[in-house]
Amino acid sequence: MAVYESNIDVSAISALDMHVHIELDEQGHKPMPEVFYEASAKYFKSEDRTPSIDKIADTYRELGMAAVVFTLDARTQFEGHLPNSIDDVVAGAARHNDVLLPFGSVDPRNGKAAIEEAQRQATELGVRGFKFHPSVQGFDPSDRQYYPLWEALQEIGLPMLSHTGQNGMGAGLPGGAGLKLRYSNPLLLDDVAADFPNLPIIMAHPSVPWQDEANSIATHKSNIYIDLSGWSPKYFPESLVRQSNNVLKHKVLFGTDFPLIPPTKWLAAFDDLPIKDEVRPLILKDNAVKLLGLGQGGDAA
Repeated sequence: MAVYESNIDVSAISALDMHVHIELDEQGHKPMPEVFYEASAKYFKSEDRTPSIDKIADTYRELGMAAVVFTLDARTQFEGHLPNSIDDVVAGAARHNDVLLPFGSVDPRNGKAAIEEAQRQATELGVRGFKFHPSVQGFDPSDRQYYPLWEALQEIGLPMLSHTGQNGMGAGLPGGAGLKLRYSNPLLLDDVAADFPNLPIIMAHPSVPWQDEANSIATHKSNIYIDLSGWSPKYFPESLVRQSNNVLKHKVLFGTDFPLIPPTKWLAAFDDLPIKDEVRPLILKDNAVKLLGLGQGGDAA
């Protein structure tokens, strides 16, 4: 069993992508039913929807960047369709620990088993955070029944990354394939941030149509961050761009949603945004390095 230890040389990378999906494990298994891949590939116009973790590592190594990688456990919502092996994700990240950091994932609807699995992933595998998607996993993060899990994550001391806003998953399908957008309202995470102030929470994506709410939450609570994945920067809400330049300059994190959006394409559009020169390195690398506790030599400072 592989145990992850980071060997990322922070001084040698130009950026750290906080949001990269591993959609295919070493057994050829995907964490969601095929219909979701077909719909999201059409929505994002992505060419290669399921690259291997080795190909992802090569992509970021060639670009002189690092990336947080993860899969998603939504077995309850998908009626027993099992997730990718978290152990495989960690093993792949361990093979490429100069450029990849693994996040774990558990199904919150699994109750006590989810807590035990989160503890295992942290202590035995060495994951560096946890990924959630309330709409895909079918849960309201502010519901008190999930508070024991958030308390456990706070005790573990690793950040959680949670989808917010519009969903590419299920987009264009009848009923959105049953996925409910309201679970991705960032105000639901505001409850969690208030009640678990020592739990770092990354709100994934510009939170359209709730961007003003997301800006307010990130400004109000020191344990809330925003990653910029899932949207080309040319489509970012103006309020997000404006506040990223000032009150949120230490709270905003570079992210692509690769393989849905290639990093080169995202960065080319980011170059055209009116972001201050002194803020760009904060967004692209420095904020993430601090949040993840990465030292100049590689592992936790």
